[in-house]
Amino acid sequence: MGWPARAGLGVCLALSISGAVRAQEAGGDPGSAGASADEPGVPVFSVPTVEVQAAPEREPSDSAAQRDPSGALTLIQTADFGGAARDTAEVLSTAPGVVVQDSGGYGQSKSLVVRGASSNGTLLLLDGIPLNGAGGIADLSRVPLAVVERFEVLRGGAGARYGSGGLGGVVNVITRRPGSEAQVAGEATYGSWDTVRGWVSATGPVLEGEALLLIHGGRSTGDFPFRFDASPALPGDALVERRRANNDAWGAGGLLRVRHGLGESLELDAMAELSTDDRGLAGTAQNPLPDARQGGGRAAASLRLSGEQGAVRGSARGWFRGDRIELSGGPVVTQGRQVLRLGGGEVEARTLLGERHGVSAMVSVSAEDVTRAEGAPEGGSRPGWWRASAMVMDEISLAGERLSLAPSMRVERAGSYTLLSPKVGATLRLPEGFELRANGGQAHRAPSFQELYVRQGLLLPNPALRPERVLYTDAAVVHRTAQSLASVGGFYSLYENLIAYELYPPFAAKPYNFASARVVGLEAEGEWRPFPWVAGVFSYTLLVSRNLRDDPRYYLKELPYRPRHKLSARASGGPRWLTGRMEVATQSSQFINRTEEAVLPGRTFLHAGLSSTFGRFPELTVSLEFKNLLDAQAEDLDGYPLPGRSAAVTVAASFGGPSRASSKGARTNTP
Repeated sequence: MGWPARAGLGVCLALSISGAVRAQEAGGDPGSAGASADEPGVPVFSVPTVEVQAAPEREPSDSAAQRDPSGALTLIQTADFGGAARDTAEVLSTAPGVVVQDSGGYGQSKSLVVRGASSNGTLLLLDGIPLNGAGGIADLSRVPLAVVERFEVLRGGAGARYGSGGLGGVVNVITRRPGSEAQVAGEATYGSWDTVRGWVSATGPVLEGEALLLIHGGRSTGDFPFRFDASPALPGDALVERRRANNDAWGAGGLLRVRHGLGESLELDAMAELSTDDRGLAGTAQNPLPDARQGGGRAAASLRLSGEQGAVRGSARGWFRGDRIELSGGPVVTQGRQVLRLGGGEVEARTLLGERHGVSAMVSVSAEDVTRAEGAPEGGSRPGWWRASAMVMDEISLAGERLSLAPSMRVERAGSYTLLSPKVGATLRLPEGFELRANGGQAHRAPSFQELYVRQGLLLPNPALRPERVLYTDAAVVHRTAQSLASVGGFYSLYENLIAYELYPPFAAKPYNFASARVVGLEAEGEWRPFPWVAGVFSYTLLVSRNLRDDPRYYLKELPYRPRHKLSARASGGPRWLTGRMEVATQSSQFINRTEEAVLPGRTFLHAGLSSTFGRFPELTVSLEFKNLLDAQAEDLDGYPLPGRSAAVTVAASFGGPSRASSKGARTNTP
């Protein structure tokens, strides 16, 4: 099946079968998509709005919709996916402009490419706490979906509001909120390759506040079969079947959140998260690693005080994160243990100046350090630096509140680097539900500790590196009705001083800055709910990249691992007692080297599932999911096989409080 046919299949599925919808595009309210037909009084569908003057139920000042009111924002509610057994990477891959780089299977490394930026050019936050590792790349496999309530996916340069690292965009993981009603809930999944996942939570009033405690865990043998070309130099030779080895993984952890009101105008929100994991590093199909392992753990905590006094709304927050990664087995030069520590605080405030201005300001300070890899010179030292930044944004309302302008500026000091990130955004509201948005600005990524200081096996540091930079602009037209939302837009990004590793004698690699790369693209997304029991959502991305490095081997070649086309569509329908759904995820072929000599073929994954929900208090849901129905055999990155056809059954139950099914699509607030 050619790519156009796959795209047509996806669009047809999205517009004909329909399913649980996610709230998308900037503005705040994710709507009430997902309410069942037999729930009177629940809105069929509501769409987000962007207001310079806050609506009655206001987003907190650190939510993505408030921080970047004109940005290309997609809000993904995890409850909209029903009982589908999946992970964080699979959910995020449904957003436009987002491509997941996968090493295959449960618990294996997964990273994001947003709008063509490198994986270390996308910030991943957990309730605002940076999760990007010491090397600058965030591993999505270490973010369990069980703790997530929603994702805020902001596409485009985000340095003005989020600081160094937001070249392609920012993903903020919003953890589950405590509830005011007592509730105990849980979910258990069993599927192919002895994959087991589950979680249990308890929430309710505690000491005049609200608290949530959630425990989660999972494991998988990961020994799925795949077809392997043992003699790639001979075209047309038969493929042989092999089984993935040393691909097992397990993980466990917990989340605690407490919210407590302090008087009538203040609220205290505390969060603590712990996790531990271990996995085999199977290697590529051509070069398997039979005994390489990676173990890790994370401890994260934050404390946020928010409230308002007169016309001023503000918050103060402190946070800490500690990460441990330990490598064993495999080549001796890659073995070792590293610990990364980060901590900081920020103060943010917003006020209205008259009827036309909403001014926001933020000051933040943080520090981080990391141990060197074992075996490196001076292995006991901890290189580290401070970061400090100040930001100001003015939201200006003109033309009877139909036009909003949002200029902003951030000045940041990261180690020895001074970074300036300006941005201006505009939103124009038109009749008949139409809206125009546009943004332009500059963002940076300071080199990471590994790139500057730490020798990791055959990877050498380079203290002379310069920060990466992106100049970007985008524009989109949005249309909303009571039953639908559609958005089409384009973007242009010019990346400069990109950091890449080059061979450095004897047989080691060293990072250098090279000239620049250009990325242009188109993003389209939409959702449709013609009836309370039928809905659909889709996204499409066209991305064209060009390497502008002044080397004839690479000049005007496409960047590796950037597929030109990507489409995701999800649809479902049916009553509460029997809901069917179908999904398609397709992307075109992509180059895996800078000379365009090696290509990964395109692929299409088709998923289907059924769910049945019984009762209210308690509520029981049983789901059956089939992944990769066509058993598409695919690879990602440089020869990492992806799983074939699989099946899983999930049982979920809740006792007391509002059900997750009845609250799908309901408004949520960023912590």
